[in-house]
Amino acid sequence: MTPDMVLRILREAVMLVLILSAAPMLVGMIVGLVVSVFQATTQIQEQTLTFVPKMLGIFLTLAIAGPWMLRQAVAFTTVLFDTIAQIK
Repeated sequence: MTPDMVLRILREAVMLVLILSAAPMLVGMIVGLVVSVFQATTQIQEQTLTFVPKMLGIFLTLAIAGPWMLRQAVAFTTVLFDTIAQIK
C-alpha cells in the first residue's frame, strides 16, 4: 500500500465523517438559534430549555437520515475492504 493510497483513504474517511455529521449538527445549530431567540424575546433564561429541543431535533434528524447515513458508511466500508483485499 502506497502512501498515496493511505492518504486517499484517510481523505475519503474524513469527508464521509463531515458529510454524515453535517445534518445533525446543522439541525442542532438551527434549533439552538431558534430557542435562543425565543429566550431573548421572552427573557426566560432557563439553561435546560435548550437541551430537550436540540435532543429531539437531532434524534428526528438521525431517524430520518439514518438509513441514508448507514448506506454511505456501508458503501465506504465495502470499498475499503475491497481495497484491502487487492493489496499484495
